[in-house]
Amino acid sequence: MTAWQVVSLMVGLVVVLLIIAKILRDPAYAIMRMIKGFIVGVIALLAINWIGTAIHLHIPLNPVTALIAGLLGIPGIAALLVIQIWILP
Repeated sequence: MTAWQVVSLMVGLVVVLLIIAKILRDPAYAIMRMIKGFIVGVIALLAINWIGTAIHLHIPLNPVTALIAGLLGIPGIAALLVIQIWILP
């Protein structure tokens, strides 16, 4: 492994540990925040699909896209749009 791979792995591990620590510190808040993000993400996906019918843009609503939209929020939806437009034409 190169030095950059080791550093990236260490940073990723620290981020995951911080997320786990935050969830364990206040699980009810973390769960409610994830549920809220999931609902907002699904509503945003439905809105994009509704608006996108005019320009033939469709992001399938399935558990994976809902999870991405729920966990990442607006940046996740933007990533799904980029993938749909540029990578999967």
